[in-house]
Amino acid sequence: MTTKVLEKKKILREKCKKRIRSQCSGNAIKPRVSVFRSNKYFYAQAIDDSKGHTIVAIDSRALKVGNTKEDVSKMGAEFAKLLSEKGINTVVFDRNGYLYHGVVAAFADGLRNNGIAL
Repeated sequence: MTTKVLEKKKILREKCKKRIRSQCSGNAIKPRVSVFRSNKYFYAQAIDDSKGHTIVAIDSRALKVGNTKEDVSKMGAEFAKLLSEKGINTVVFDRNGYLYHGVVAAFADGLRNNGIAL
């Protein structure tokens, strides 16, 4: 892709990210789960927006898995265990400007299948 096309994609994702972020906010009881995906890895964190602290974080680099739907689904199950240990069973899902498709949807399904309500 050319530089112009990549810049336009970046600007559109940032606009979408701001629009989504204006509608969802988390607190200690119901944190915001923000996801980030790169070409190689997938990252997720539960954030308490009232304090500005990260409650729980997970990434595929530490688990030594890739960025496929199956790996990210397993990662969602592991993240659900970490949230359950903290006593959290309901979260607000922040897709961070990405389409709810592919690995982002697989992560959300992995959370839902392990008892976390979105």
